[in-house]
Amino acid sequence: MKIQSTMTGNKENFQPIHNNRINLFVCGPTVYDNSHIGHARTYIAFDVVARYLKYKGFSVFYLQNITDVDDKIIQRAAENGASPRMLAKRFEQRYLEDMHALGVTNVNYYARATEHVPEIISQIERLMEKGFAYETESGIYFDESRFQDFGKLSHQSVEDLKKHRIEPDPTKRNPGDFSLWKKRQDGEEVTWDSPWGKGRPGWHIEDTAITETYFGAQYDIHGGAMDLIFPHHEAEIAQMEATSGKKPLVRYWMHTGFLNVKGEKMSKSLGNFTTIRDMLQKYEADAFRFFVLLAHYRSPIDFSEESLEQAQKSLERIRQAAKIIEEQLETAPESTTPEGIDPSIDPSVAEAKERFLESMDNDFNTPYALRAVFDLVRGVNRRINEKTISRKGLQDASVLLSEFGEILGLGFNAAGKKPEEKNITENLIELLIEMRQKLREKKEWQLADEIRSKLNEMNIVIEDAKAGGGKYAFRSCTEIT
Repeated sequence: MKIQSTMTGNKENFQPIHNNRINLFVCGPTVYDNSHIGHARTYIAFDVVARYLKYKGFSVFYLQNITDVDDKIIQRAAENGASPRMLAKRFEQRYLEDMHALGVTNVNYYARATEHVPEIISQIERLMEKGFAYETESGIYFDESRFQDFGKLSHQSVEDLKKHRIEPDPTKRNPGDFSLWKKRQDGEEVTWDSPWGKGRPGWHIEDTAITETYFGAQYDIHGGAMDLIFPHHEAEIAQMEATSGKKPLVRYWMHTGFLNVKGEKMSKSLGNFTTIRDMLQKYEADAFRFFVLLAHYRSPIDFSEESLEQAQKSLERIRQAAKIIEEQLETAPESTTPEGIDPSIDPSVAEAKERFLESMDNDFNTPYALRAVFDLVRGVNRRINEKTISRKGLQDASVLLSEFGEILGLGFNAAGKKPEEKNITENLIELLIEMRQKLREKKEWQLADEIRSKLNEMNIVIEDAKAGGGKYAFRSCTEIT
């Protein structure tokens, strides 16, 4: 299995740090507005990554942050005469509802920035102790000049970096230095106590404090949209590698391409901005998901009503084939095996599965994986018409279509069953595990142990592992069969 890492620009053999366990982090939303279809493109892509890794037998802990304190949130709240905290909660809830509607169901834990302020302060203190951060009248800044590798992810030279003015502030040592902590301004209500007075976290430090808490100083995969490479992901690398002294922060960097609208970048000023909610008023969630997966996650994708309608038609062709297969199974005798046909294996099914897995193993190449799905459908339809497919072949095709649908998060069955309906058991198990984690944090050991015992009775084994900061990471669960 190979993944193309943004850091090297090469496809690299996938080798997790901890054998079968994978820690995956994807930058979550800044919750000041409804999420748009560009966000959806990224989160669908990484939902499929998580699904496929689980299918391959890995134990995946997929973590996303929620940026619920930020300049944009404060500004939008002021414009609306609202509380920043309440505005953030409202749009966080809408984001989670949007993800559920799109079948993005594999995130194990959403970590709010506001619930990790002590960890953020701890990381800033360590950066200051090591000489990588300094205090000014306005806040605490990371000293870009002290980190020699700054720019290695975006492949920018020192001269290139000098052209950027990330946060204008005359008190900074270097133009590119970015804030770790912002001191309280007059009238600000969202603040915390710190060694530097009341204030709030900078954007970049939130993510590394969160990942260090749950993963430690190094982990397997970091994902996000391409426009986050600089400065956000560069800042994350600098912060965590400077804090820990360990390199690399992440083994594999994965970035999704831009979603354009009729060839233009989506923006409110151009009038081509579409929220997930507005899109779902007109189109089926699975149709949009299918449309997203028709392009490789690293490639740009062009959104239009025509392309989405075509995706819907393609999805319906697969569903129609699934319906025909089920109808054939209802009427075919148990012993149906055409003369000269090996009942143990059907070539259409075997070849489709091989090509599908080869495509997904090649940097999650969903367009080629979908070709394998269409090849399966065409092959089985042809053999049904020719009466050269056994009952076992029909059964295997039906099972394989279901497998493909689970991996891609699509309802390939005739009824168009949604992924969230299929994953309800998994979601309930993960909810119980999250509840147990919170009980342990509150030192309510008896209730936590009761949940663990009940899960063990259901053949669900919980493995507790210590993470950075002396806390416990999210419990991974493995179903024993």
